Amino acid sequence: MLTLTNLTKTYRTGDKALADVSLTFPKGQVVGLIGPSGAGKSTLIRCINRLVEPTSGKITLSGTELTGLPPRALRQQRRRIGMIFQEYALVERLTVMENVLSGRLGYVSFLQSFTRRFPPADIERAYRLLDRVGLMEQADKRADALSGGQRQRVGIARALSQEPELLLVDEPTASLDPKTSRQIMRLLIEICAERSLPAIVNIHDVPLAQQFMQRIIGLRAGRVVFDGPPEALTESVLTTIYGAEDWTAMRKDGEADRAAEAEAVARLAALTA
Repeated sequence: MLTLTNLTKTYRTGDKALADVSLTFPKGQVVGLIGPSGAGKSTLIRCINRLVEPTSGKITLSGTELTGLPPRALRQQRRRIGMIFQEYALVERLTVMENVLSGRLGYVSFLQSFTRRFPPADIERAYRLLDRVGLMEQADKRADALSGGQRQRVGIARALSQEPELLLVDEPTASLDPKTSRQIMRLLIEICAERSLPAIVNIHDVPLAQQFMQRIIGLRAGRVVFDGPPEALTESVLTTIYGAEDWTAMRKDGEADRAAEAEAVARLAALTA
């Protein structure tokens, strides 16, 4: 379980990115963070693993308080937190397998990491993960030869190779087309269910969040203004989070896109039958 208590982040400019955020994330729950640009979504995720240092408050993961840990102890605790990035953060010149194995760097010696000599158990785990995300045949291909969806799958496998207790996911579909976005979200949901793994997903696509998330947290100006199930995300709530907008039209557009995609898939299936 992850607990945030009065988490606050104020930058040197005086801008407050987070203001007294208190939340609890139980085991196995997949939570979507939504809100306008600058609402504090990415800052919240980065404060949890202390890529951004919170100004005050507490972050507790399974009984261990992460805030205030010295560097060595923090490195050990970060092994428990998998991070999936919007821009993939892969080493382009390395192979898919090498990128997945990089998730084990916190568990091996400096010499092993420098020479990229990993224990057999780590290699076996990496192959299992590549199979799970549908990239077994791409194991020896360089990362820069992959499509965006494939790169994100490598990022998922790399995070899972840490055997984390928590996943932090920062806009995993921002650079992907609608079909690939749904495939990636479906994969994340399935994997979290299989492993009872909690995940916090910063996501800008509201309809996608409503389709896949078990719980949605809305941030505005660094404060939690909504915390509830997707079905409670009414037009008035969305207006509170984002401001005035024609939310009915937005939903219709999303439904039209999904219907058009389903029709195209059906036509392709008929042609290849």
